[in-house]
Order: sequence, then C-alpha cells, then structure tokens
Amino acid sequence: MKDKERFDLSTRNTEEIVTKKELKALISRKEAPTVYCGYEPSGPIHLGHLITILKLLDFQKSGFAVKVLLADLHAFLNRKGDKRYITTQTTKWEKGMKSIGLDQAEFIKGSSFEYSEEYLNDLHEIALKTTINRGLRSMKEIARDIENAKISQILYPLMQAVDIKHLGVDVALGGMEQRRIHMLARERLPDLGYRSPIAIHTPIITSLKGPGEKMSSSVEGSFIDVLDSPERIKEKIMEAYCPPEEVHQNPIIELTNYLLLPQFREVTIHRKEKYGGDLTIQSVEELNARFKNGDLHPKDLKENVVRLLDELISPVRELFR
Repeated sequence: MKDKERFDLSTRNTEEIVTKKELKALISRKEAPTVYCGYEPSGPIHLGHLITILKLLDFQKSGFAVKVLLADLHAFLNRKGDKRYITTQTTKWEKGMKSIGLDQAEFIKGSSFEYSEEYLNDLHEIALKTTINRGLRSMKEIARDIENAKISQILYPLMQAVDIKHLGVDVALGGMEQRRIHMLARERLPDLGYRSPIAIHTPIITSLKGPGEKMSSSVEGSFIDVLDSPERIKEKIMEAYCPPEEVHQNPIIELTNYLLLPQFREVTIHRKEKYGGDLTIQSVEELNARFKNGDLHPKDLKENVVRLLDELISPVRELFR
C-alpha cells in the first residue's frame, strides 16, 4: 500500500489530526508505526466505542502496529466499579474486540505495567509540572460528577500521558472528548524524554435523543449497547431524532457514516418499488447528498440501519450475555 493510501485510510472519518504533517512524515519513514487507543472496561461495549474500534481496524489494514490498552486501573480510579467487576469486564472486552476484527492487535492491561517503579517515577515527574486546574480541565469530558472529583480522577489524565511513553506509542487515538488529555501529553511528554505523540480524534456520536448531548451510557435512551436485543435496537432507532433533509447532528446519519459504511463498504437501503426501489450507497458524500435532497426518507434509512446494526453487533452481544 502506498503512503498516500495509508494516510487516507488512517484519517478517513476523523474529526481532527494533530498534526497531518507529522502523520505523513511518520508514515513515510516508518513501516509499522504504533497506534493505541485505551478503553475503560467498565460495562458492555456500545456504539460510541465502535467508532474508535473501527478506526483501529483502518490502522491495522494500513500497516500500523495496533495496541489496545484495557485500562482496568483507570476504570477503578475513575470510580467505574470494583476491581473484581472490572477484571471480569476486561476479559469480555478483549474477546469482543477480537470478534469485531482486531485479531492482530496487542491487548495490554494497564495494571500489568502501571505499578512499576519506572512508571510511577514518570507519573510523579509529570505531576510536578501539571496544575490541578489543568488536570481537572482534561477530565471534564470523561469523568462522572467532575464538580466533586476525587484526587484519583486528577491522576487519570497524567497516567494517560505516561501510558503513551511506556507503550511506545507514535499515534494516540480517541474520541474528541480525549482531546485535552492528548494535548497535555503532547506538551508534557518531552519533559520525560519522549517525543510528542500524534493525536487523532474521531467524532462524537450525537445522542439518539437529538442535538445538544452525546451518545452516553449514563443517559438512558441516548445510546445503543451490544446487549440490546434486536427488538430494543429497532425501538430505539425508530424513535430516534432524524429530521428529513437534515444531516447535521443527526445520529442516524452519523451511525451510517461512521459505523456502517466503514464496516460494510456499502449500504443497501431496501425499500418498496413505489418509493424508488432498493438504493445502494457507497460513500458518506452520497448518503448526505441523497438525504439532504429528499431522495432518501428517514423511515427507509432507519429500517435499514436497524438491520445492519444488529448484524454488526450480534457477534459481540453473545460474548457479553
């Protein structure tokens, strides 16, 4: 695969690349750069997680060495459950992600290296140079009850920065909610004698309820997780916000663009002949154009999103039951 093809595949369906110039240089000089993404194994995988998982698959296809951090210690410090529960979830997460296609990735538990003397020395060093306010700002988008944050949650973003060094990462991947943490890592890791990582951020899926909120497991009815039955998925999708001819902050459009098209390469909309017959969509641009000009009705799109979402998550669902 040529460098341009590797770059295009690595950056499709992303919100931000910090920086494109650095990524192009990395791809040209290194045959198998290392990319990582970290996940708190604190409950079932949901569709928000699948955005970055599918992005890791793009990196895998473009020749990157993929590392998945199963951030068990992070989850504990972020008050997501006790250690026994998190350990059980960690095993399920690894199996679930492999079932989606990440069979070539290296899976690493945070607790396997985050207690080491070298790691803790680096954590103390970066803590000396980071204000409490900076740590709190970094956690704002991902912590529960940030107004009553515990000291453990202030350590969290510093640990993410140190993780990058100890995992030997070239590229840090995450949703846009990780941006402040990644910028902290880019700024502070040179103090630890490590290069600034490239940061790539994926879009945050709009809540099924509509604009103003993101898809979140803490807001009932805003998201779909892998434990949802086919009937429950249909109920949620058919009730979801999806106004005709509106693609901005439309969760059904976003799910199709960022999950279904990357996974299936094309999406066939089955519909009756009197409504135009079957329609095969092969790109984000085509979907957006057809929806905006009224060629594709929300009901037809929703019915087919239900079918394809169930096909996508059914292998993972069985592992979490």
